[in-house]
Amino acid sequence: MLEMKAVKKIYDREVLKVEHLVLTKGYVYGIIGPSGSGKSTLLRIINLLTRPSSGELLFKGRPAPLNGGERLALQRKMAHVFQKPLLFKDSVWNNVAYGLKARSFPRAIIKERVDALLEQVGMKALAFRRADTLSGGEAQRVALARAVAFEPELLLLDEPTANLDPGNIELIEEIITNLARAKEITVIMVTHNIFQARRIADQVIFINQGKVVEMGPTEKIFNEPLEDSTRRFVEGRMVY
Repeated sequence: MLEMKAVKKIYDREVLKVEHLVLTKGYVYGIIGPSGSGKSTLLRIINLLTRPSSGELLFKGRPAPLNGGERLALQRKMAHVFQKPLLFKDSVWNNVAYGLKARSFPRAIIKERVDALLEQVGMKALAFRRADTLSGGEAQRVALARAVAFEPELLLLDEPTANLDPGNIELIEEIITNLARAKEITVIMVTHNIFQARRIADQVIFINQGKVVEMGPTEKIFNEPLEDSTRRFVEGRMVY
């Protein structure tokens, strides 16, 4: 699905250095690591929002275009949900339908898909509520529904449950898992909550100081990590 080779991002310093990373279609990946370790930068590079300073990014074996119409076409195969939902000042229904309308889907398909998604995320009763009146958890559910409405191949999540109560966290984790399985969407999720990564990720990627320290099946990373820094992090200890 995705491969990164010798990818670096440098601002005033090197914030990301990925020697080699391969992600497979249909998996849920959890990215964990200390604050400032480069997790969000990695997501932005994958989404082609940030251009790497050097290196190569490949999708399905082909180099990712970094400019022009081909870049936009590739971005349209991905969806990015941020920590704070960015919703339009319109109804919940129209927010979810927006991407489908922009891509000129037939009206009947738009209605069928939006109604089904709102049911799936538990927001059908609030379909015609203004999105800017929703609670944080409700808004994040709408953002997820909107993100997957056009059935992207890759769903990028940057701290999707930060600052939410336990009930909404549980619900959104269930939604993410169900959407990934039902739609066969590859999910890459950044989270500071290592327990969340353990609950829903198939594979975990541990990043520290801009580098991929370790990657593997979730239970192996938590129970038998190869690197000492990984072990300290998943045990809740300081990592330097």
